[in-house]
Amino acid sequence: MKDMLTQSAFFGVVISLLCFEVGLFLKKKTGLAIANPLLVAVLMIVAFLLLFDIDYEVYASGAKYIDFFLTPATVSLAVPLYRKLSLLKKYPKAIFGGIAAGVLTAMVSIFLMSLAFGLTHEQYVTLLPKSITTAIGMGVSEKMGGIVTITIVAIAISGIGGNIIAEFVCKVFRITEPIARGLAIGTASHAMGTSRAMELGEVEGAMSSLSIVVAGIITVVSVSVFAMFI
Repeated sequence: MKDMLTQSAFFGVVISLLCFEVGLFLKKKTGLAIANPLLVAVLMIVAFLLLFDIDYEVYASGAKYIDFFLTPATVSLAVPLYRKLSLLKKYPKAIFGGIAAGVLTAMVSIFLMSLAFGLTHEQYVTLLPKSITTAIGMGVSEKMGGIVTITIVAIAISGIGGNIIAEFVCKVFRITEPIARGLAIGTASHAMGTSRAMELGEVEGAMSSLSIVVAGIITVVSVSVFAMFI
């Protein structure tokens, strides 16, 4: 059975898509935030690989074909931003100020928690880029001497977590302004959160898309400064 599965060049793609479809089905049937398709797919894939004792490298060799579509998918996030460009021109200070505040909050929280838990410099810089997209975060972590694999996990957790609880948090803190909701989601949980922001509304999706880019740039600059604190 194992050999039959792994011999296919598209094994990773098929498993990934099937697991994601199961996640979509569960989300539609239950309506629960925890039944997030991304989270369900990740857990199912991990369980599948462990059950059949399949090496991650074997899975990744097939799943790499999905990576081909990640770049155009990310670029397409600029479409809703272009449609709402008038908002950016109308509230530039509030928008960029909000994103900068979000990045600063992420940095300070990581710094304080690193002090509280006695993390080393290597562990500290590994977590600093947790709230930006993977492509940027990996480079930042590697350059600062962090553990790239753990950085990827931290980014994934931030993204999936934001995707799951974004709407709930906005309701709890009574954040109803679409621009504010989009900026908060995009700054805290990058592309994965943006997919949820787009479900909430076009304005939320546009602002979240903008946050991914701006937050990434600010983080790249800020990390070099915060890295000196520990």
